[in-house]
Formats: sequence, C-alpha cells, structure tokens
Amino acid sequence: MPGKPLKSIGDQELALLQHLSEHGDASVGEVAAAFGEARGLARSTVLTMMERLRAKAYLRRRQVDGVYRYAPAAQPDDLMRNAVGSFVEKTLQGSLSPFVAWMSQRTEVSDDELAELEAMVATLQSKRKDA
Repeated sequence: MPGKPLKSIGDQELALLQHLSEHGDASVGEVAAAFGEARGLARSTVLTMMERLRAKAYLRRRQVDGVYRYAPAAQPDDLMRNAVGSFVEKTLQGSLSPFVAWMSQRTEVSDDELAELEAMVATLQSKRKDA
C-alpha cells in the first residue's frame, strides 16, 4: 500500500477492516455472520462493502476451494493512519489544532500514550531542524 494514497473510507468500512485484521481472512458469509448480523447488516450489504473495499485496494481476495476469501491488503496500523489522515484532511481541513486542543482536554491519558506523544513531538522537532 505504500506509494499512492488510498481512497477514503467510512466508519462502517473501517470497522469491517478492523474485524478482518483481528480475525484473519474470511468469506463473505463468515463476515456477514460474525460482523454483519450484530450490526443489522444483510449479507448482500456486507458483500457490497467488501467489494467496495477491494475496489479501493483495502482488501484483497483469493479463491480457496471455490470460495472467495478476503483479507486486508495492509497492516492495521497503516489502515488507522490512513483513516486519521482522511479525518484530518476532510473534517479538520488539514489543521491539527482542533485535535491537539481535544487531546489537551482529555483527563485520561496513560503514561504510555503520553510517552508516545512526547516521542512524536521530538521526532517532528528533529525533522524541522534537519530541513
């Protein structure tokens, strides 16, 4: 998936991708039963979503014993990064300020999350100095 940017996806599509990332490759029937039923989605709706995700290059499929099995075309971290990037570009018009303001108002930030944020800021500062 590195290279060209992926097309944006909706919340339901992202949830389906996360389901496949957690459970491994699956047929449409398996995804409809394990993912779709709990959300009130018909098998045909799940198939449509999976084919749209395949057309957008988020899923790949292969035939096994006459049945198509679908799997994510990227690692879960790549999917999440793309979803966040799309949110920042579309919803926040490319500005991180609203997100940073929201983060600063959160009262529950774990030590690990804080350390991760500090490391990201240090990396960004280092990149600016090198540029």
